[in-house]
Formats: sequence, C-alpha cells, structure tokens
Amino acid sequence: MAKSPKPADQGIVPRLVVLEDLKGDPEVEAFIAKADEYTGAIGYTEHGARHANLVASIAQNVLRRLGHEERSVQLAGLAGYLHDIGNLVGRINHEHTGAILADGILQRRGMSPVERAIVMGAIGNHEEGSGDPVSPVGAAVILADKSDVHRTRVRNPDPTTFDIHDRVNYAAEHSFLRVDGVSRAITLELTIDTRISQVMEYFEIFLSRMVMCRRAAQYLGCDFKLQINGSKLL
Repeated sequence: MAKSPKPADQGIVPRLVVLEDLKGDPEVEAFIAKADEYTGAIGYTEHGARHANLVASIAQNVLRRLGHEERSVQLAGLAGYLHDIGNLVGRINHEHTGAILADGILQRRGMSPVERAIVMGAIGNHEEGSGDPVSPVGAAVILADKSDVHRTRVRNPDPTTFDIHDRVNYAAEHSFLRVDGVSRAITLELTIDTRISQVMEYFEIFLSRMVMCRRAAQYLGCDFKLQINGSKLL
C-alpha cells in the first residue's frame, strides 16, 4: 500500500525569521528592485528599498508603542518589507500576488505556516479598495504604508510636468506617524508646501487612504487623526 505524501511543512522545525534575514536575501532584494523598476516604468512614485525599509520600520513602531508582543512586532516588519513585491508582476492586484510571492520566500526561510499566514494576510490586505485590517500586523502595515507621503518618492525630475500625485508628494516636506499608546491615538503629521500643492489636492487623491487608516487604527483600539501644517483636520 502506497504511503501518503507528507505535507511540505511536516517534520520541519520552524525558524523565527526576522527582518535582517530578508535584507540579506538575494531573491528578496531582486524582487524589491524589479518591483520599483516596473512601477517607475508605468509612472508611479518610488516603491523600492527606501519605501520597503520605511514601511517595515513604521509598522514595527506602531505595534511596539501600543504594547504588542515582540514577535508580532517582528512579523509587522517582515510584512512591511515585503508588502509591495507583487508590483514586479503587475500593479493591478499586486497585493495578492505579493502575498503569494512572500509565502514562497518565507517558506524557503523555514517560517511556520501560521506565521506565514499572518504575513500573507497583512500583505494581501494592505491596498485600499480591496483590503481590510485583518490582524494587528495587517493594521500596522496599512498605517505605515499610507503614511509614506514625501517628496523623496517623486521620480519625475521636471516639476513642470508633475501630475497631481507627483505634485502632492513633492509638496510633502515632512511626514511622521505619531503613536500615543496612552491616549490610544495615531496621528499622521504632515508639513505641506502649499505653494506647490493645496491641502485640498491631498484629500482629492488620498481620502480613501485616510479612511483605510482610520479603520486600521480602530482595529488596534485607537483613534486616527490627521494634522497638516499644524492644523488638525481629522
């Protein structure tokens, strides 16, 4: 009688994969670089190593300041770092493609199925329009990703040809996601040069992102606030 094949993860002792493991991984670095190259080719802002590192760091900071256990903090870093790799396949549904790509990377690294599932769920739900905060890790990645508005993301060297996305990002001189674990408030603080872009233009293109941030903050038991040039708008 033929023996049933063993599941892929059976008999394998899971490893606690951390962010530093991914930063030295040639496959991960190639995927991030190509995702950035391809988004640039279709006219999108920077989606490369800078964005990946920043989202990973902010996502970790969100959960750490809210008192979540350290392993959840680490998983938020992993999900934040990998969240946009699906762009190397295509922009549409990149969050779902990225979740599958991340699973292969993390399985190769020896991560347990449960932890891989948490990271995949966070990546697959980070995009507005189709995603929802489904875990603390996922909520942290949403907040980290949507708070990265800054002029360093603009690739277009000619301001006279900026579209609204270039203009709004270039106008953002400073952005900071402040997490107050005591008052349970998460505030996105922006400084915008209104000579380049008016505050209304920010809302015109980012309103859906702010709605998603509010849902993510609520999932974490917090209020979401938006402050632009010192004025509280949400």
